[in-house]
Amino acid sequence: MPDPTAAAVSPAKIFPPFLKPGDRLAVIAPSGCLREPSSFERGLAVWRSRGYDIACPEGYDDRHGYLAGTDADRRSRLRAAWRDPKVKGLLCLRGGYGTTRLLEDFEWTEADRAHPKWLVGFSDITGLLWSLARAGLGGVHGPVLTTLADEPERSQQRLFDLLEGRAIGPLVGRGLAGSGGEDQRATGWLCPANLAVGTSLLGTPHQPDLTGAIVAIEDVGEAPYRLDRLLTQWRSMGAFAGVRGLALGRFSQAEVPAGYPSFSVVELMRDRLGDLGIPVVMDLPFGHDGENAALPCGAIGAIDAVAGTLTVRVQQSR
Repeated sequence: MPDPTAAAVSPAKIFPPFLKPGDRLAVIAPSGCLREPSSFERGLAVWRSRGYDIACPEGYDDRHGYLAGTDADRRSRLRAAWRDPKVKGLLCLRGGYGTTRLLEDFEWTEADRAHPKWLVGFSDITGLLWSLARAGLGGVHGPVLTTLADEPERSQQRLFDLLEGRAIGPLVGRGLAGSGGEDQRATGWLCPANLAVGTSLLGTPHQPDLTGAIVAIEDVGEAPYRLDRLLTQWRSMGAFAGVRGLALGRFSQAEVPAGYPSFSVVELMRDRLGDLGIPVVMDLPFGHDGENAALPCGAIGAIDAVAGTLTVRVQQSR
């Protein structure tokens, strides 16, 4: 198995100090408005049962259409939580839609970089994770507060192991037949994303440099032809150039009605990704509608298409 601490084309991102019970964490709602209050409360209960002090700042449950407040309000609350010296991490309430709007007129400053904090979320939170990565900062692609309580115990434990500085095991899937050419293994910095959100950021000022990356993607509610469209845009833009490997999670709710002519998701991935000459591992346990194993965005990872594994480890830079 490749050594996940080996040198990569691009360096790992800066991670904050590991968390410990008793630390204060702030709830942020950078995307869609709260629609699942009972799931949110159960997610809070998981964190509090682990001994964390969870703050719910005023306005976290605002509504502005389908958004959790106006763009200006959501930016302001993100800034306030990040710059509060008592807060050690930011927990995203839910995904939905809204971070790409939030990123307009937004940059992480040198002061923000000097005091990194943990940020946990996935799906639409890809926008924030990618903006952090572009600024040289790490984050966690993992369960939001409205999904955490429904995660299996091993997934919850993985999240806390990652954030508290304990080793996390490899994720196991299967190699995509025919991918990778002669080299079935690669090491690089891990860049997880929701495919649709990541695609919408390609070519914008908020896209990180993907050179040397192991890109990990998932999605929900996208039929195979729409996944084809998204992956074809990556190909057309040359976005896979410099990417060292691909880790594929779950592409849920992609079923096609009986009798409708279509590729399966597996057939599509082989068709659109199998000729890139980089290792591809699929069926990894992360994404929507099932286990969502936490992935440290910006850590150094190793992908092995023979063993079907993705191995990562956070190395603190501070």
